[in-house]
Amino acid sequence: MPRHLVVICSSSLMAKEFSTTYLADIVHLSMKTATVHEIKKELATLVPEQVQELCLRLAKFKKDNKELLTYLLFEAHDEQAYILDAKRETEEQFSALSNLNVYYIKKSIRRIGRLVSKQIKYSGQPATELALRIHFCQQMKVNAIPMDKSAVLANMYQQQINKIDKALSKLEEDLQYDYQAEIENLKHD
Repeated sequence: MPRHLVVICSSSLMAKEFSTTYLADIVHLSMKTATVHEIKKELATLVPEQVQELCLRLAKFKKDNKELLTYLLFEAHDEQAYILDAKRETEEQFSALSNLNVYYIKKSIRRIGRLVSKQIKYSGQPATELALRIHFCQQMKVNAIPMDKSAVLANMYQQQINKIDKALSKLEEDLQYDYQAEIENLKHD
């Protein structure tokens, strides 16, 4: 025996009854997301103008989508310039940390870490990840972040070192050697 749910329509204030299984089916149908393969096949059937419209609509929908499209369209062709720009932005964020107490420093370091992770995610290249994470840790040291006064800050630093080691293992051996000295300085200072 199906249960009934009363739904009130706000425009006419009339009550209607729907079975909960019917409503569940409607919600399930609207929540189904296509797979990447299905999206790729559908995009292949569209004309370039339609693809452009979809991309613009996606960019308007969420800031992350707009930032990713900006990276792909304007910055992906010159990865070194992207890394330098990301490092400069990180340095600016760290320079604003002076004269803050430990609580605000922790909050700010988390925010900067999220920014760096987002920049790494957009690039998707292990060398970029390594360069940005190393720079983040170097900035923590250069700006005298009080890791000895806060276990949270020390843990955040250690997590970055662990992520650096993981990213290093993704690189070829000759590139690993290039970064080894910088990483050892981070671990032993």
